[in-house]
Amino acid sequence: MNATGRIFVNRLGMDVQIDYFNITRKQLDQLLGTSKAREFITKNSIFSITVGANDFLNNYLLPVLSVGARISQSPDAFIDDMISHWQRLYQMDARKFVIGNVGPIGCIPYQKTINQLKENECVDLPNKLALQYNGRLKDLLAEMNDNMPDAVFVHANVYDLVMELISNYGKYGFATSSRACCGNGGQFAGIVPCGPTSSMCADRSKHVFWDPYHPSEAANVIIAKQLLDGDTKYISPMNLRQLRNH
Repeated sequence: MNATGRIFVNRLGMDVQIDYFNITRKQLDQLLGTSKAREFITKNSIFSITVGANDFLNNYLLPVLSVGARISQSPDAFIDDMISHWQRLYQMDARKFVIGNVGPIGCIPYQKTINQLKENECVDLPNKLALQYNGRLKDLLAEMNDNMPDAVFVHANVYDLVMELISNYGKYGFATSSRACCGNGGQFAGIVPCGPTSSMCADRSKHVFWDPYHPSEAANVIIAKQLLDGDTKYISPMNLRQLRNH
């Protein structure tokens, strides 16, 4: 969201990102001609939108901020803000969308560390907010697919996919799903983000989380494979390979 971008200081909110794409879209018209440019976008382009986690963690869940940018609307209202962005992209001929929901943000090393949890515990409120948002998002995407038959909105169920890795990390060859590989502070190295002075794990491929916030490369490979070729448990109504050929 635009307000979260201001909190991060000069990070680009969704509106500005779409403004930039609009410039690129006009350049494609000039390069290919209007007809071929439209065909290129509608048939060959996939628009991946993964938003929400930072809006919760670094905005909505923060204490009252002096910067005057903290969002006050409910998680339900986040969805309404999203619709206008999708409509803008649709007007620029976007027809294939992949929308990721918010992962289990109450289980990341940062949240577990600052709340002094045990290894197998997660913070309840962030996960409840994510599930509230995710429920509305899924319903909205189904509605969009019904009402816009010339477009496809694919739902990437990141929450359940990441939760599976966290809950059953040993099954996938990981040694921990609680401790960050790169970070400092607390039991799970989750307070200070990864940087030049951070402690490092011996084998990052054994960690579900690379830093206090983000999955490791090894975890992301598993996630990517599920989104590319998985079934409707994690990606629906079709996977990414099917969407490419749609």
